[in-house]
Amino acid sequence: MGDRKQAGDAEFQAFVVGRWPRLMRTAFLLTGEQHAAEDLVQSTLEQVYVAWRRVASADEPEAYVRRVMINAHARRYRRKLREFLAPRDDDRGLGHEIADAGDLIAQADDRHTLLKALAKLPARQREAVVLRYWEDLTETQTAEAMGCSVGAVKSNAAKGIAKLRAIPGLADMATHGGRK
Repeated sequence: MGDRKQAGDAEFQAFVVGRWPRLMRTAFLLTGEQHAAEDLVQSTLEQVYVAWRRVASADEPEAYVRRVMINAHARRYRRKLREFLAPRDDDRGLGHEIADAGDLIAQADDRHTLLKALAKLPARQREAVVLRYWEDLTETQTAEAMGCSVGAVKSNAAKGIAKLRAIPGLADMATHGGRK
């Protein structure tokens, strides 16, 4: 029993180390605040650790973890926890999320404008846009993560992208990052 638990712990640790940057990026784009993103990832990983044997045996453990994160974020949002996607003045000294080199979001001329624009989207539209366009999930994977239908993903993503395209300076990025 002890060997199996140690093997499971090692497997969980390897999963966390390998997925941490991507989980943090997703959490930051959902919450908009470094500390809130860290809390969201930490609480997600706490839940996942308890059920790690079941999670690890799933076809796609990362998809399972993503779903737990989306659900945790939705619970916080329902409780009307305020979220700030644009860094506040008192956050200047904090290290903020750094995009991957190949990430389209890194090509944005003004990340501050992008984060403010994301902050204006309703939570479900923001989730759909983040998962579809920055996490590059399929519509089916996004629907599974959000716990909704593919049609709801299409609708929320289209509405979110349309709102982003209406903002001057973001139109080029939305067009290049959009799906056809």
